[in-house]
Amino acid sequence: MKNKNGVSIPPVPAVLLSIVSVQAGAAIAKGIFPVLGAAATSSLRIVLSALILVVYNRPNLKNLTSTQWKLVSIYGITLGFMNLVFYLAIERIPLGLGVTLEFIGPLVLALTGSKKALDFLWVILAAAGIALIAPWSSKGLDLLGIFLSLLAGLFWASYIVIGGRISKIMDSGKAVTIGMLFASIVIIPFALAGGILDNIKPGILVAGLALALLSSAIPFTLEMKALRKIPAKTFSILMSLEPAAGALSGMIFLHEYLSVFEWLAVLLVVVASAGAALTRKKQESTAL
Repeated sequence: MKNKNGVSIPPVPAVLLSIVSVQAGAAIAKGIFPVLGAAATSSLRIVLSALILVVYNRPNLKNLTSTQWKLVSIYGITLGFMNLVFYLAIERIPLGLGVTLEFIGPLVLALTGSKKALDFLWVILAAAGIALIAPWSSKGLDLLGIFLSLLAGLFWASYIVIGGRISKIMDSGKAVTIGMLFASIVIIPFALAGGILDNIKPGILVAGLALALLSSAIPFTLEMKALRKIPAKTFSILMSLEPAAGALSGMIFLHEYLSVFEWLAVLLVVVASAGAALTRKKQESTAL
């Protein structure tokens, strides 16, 4: 897997880099919430990401087939709602808890149709980690925030499935770029309703640009490329690092500290992700 400069990024490191990028971006987003609100912040992220990708990839829209248009539009709409709903969730609950609950969607997807014992082991370890992380905000739980996190997880699982399909019939850069344009169309009305035009200032635009790069443009491109090389199930298990990355990001940037049990949960999801990556490598070596 090579970018325009010829630098090769294997699929597993690409997914891991995507995870780190997304969680750093989420921490930046929470810093913008007091000024713009969750909906407008999500809109700023998506629209700026779309503009960056259009300039970088310069997609040709003329020769897309009807099947490609259909898939890429669904892909973009899913992206838009996934990001909007997740930001609305972490506006109400801590970042680590939001990511943990959101991960239930991909985790269920990873378990669906699994037949290998090792796959079940990695999912069980990740599930045990989620079980330990989830109670950390038991005081004053926001039920709407929890519901929105779970809904974001449903969109996330859909994104994985659709992304896997579209990556097989379209160039990844073109797919992500056009998808982000559709996501922008979906999310702009929420930004306008949130009064984004009244609160945009140069400093916010700079933060929004960093947010767009870290949370959308970079990770979605990396994930689309990775999905061309690894199955959706393996991708989902690798993404079990998301709760750990979210918790660490919350601790470093938002001062949300973890207990011993929560660090144990982090260890479990890291082991699950490492196990999935090692299993994948072993399978590839055997195939060669």
